[in-house]
Amino acid sequence: QLQLVESGGGLVQPGGSLGLSCATSTRFLDYYTVVWFRQAPGKEREGISCISSRTSVTHYADSVKGRFTVSRDNSKSTVYLQMNSLKPEDTATYYCAAEWSSSPGICAPLPDEGRLPFWGQGTQVSVSS
Repeated sequence: QLQLVESGGGLVQPGGSLGLSCATSTRFLDYYTVVWFRQAPGKEREGISCISSRTSVTHYADSVKGRFTVSRDNSKSTVYLQMNSLKPEDTATYYCAAEWSSSPGICAPLPDEGRLPFWGQGTQVSVSS
């Protein structure tokens, strides 16, 4: 059973940056496709970025493209989400989720949350002046 733990959330001013981490319990992170989701108050959870297993191909939702960057360090069993040029509408609880695959994963289109069996508990990001 893969365990995921998000960290790095907090309060940041508009235009600022924040880096999130998703620490995992596996030594074989390379075999997992990892997706970042977020859920704002009163809104549905949305997928925002993905990094595929084996090839580390990335994909982003239009709402964050050009501002957010997803990466992975398999040696540290951790996936990262660097968020720049943050806006108030980025305020949400951010989750990482994962699925195992023996073949290169697919990130486009962004995986539906129902496809992902492993989830973290979330970390809160607030963007406000």
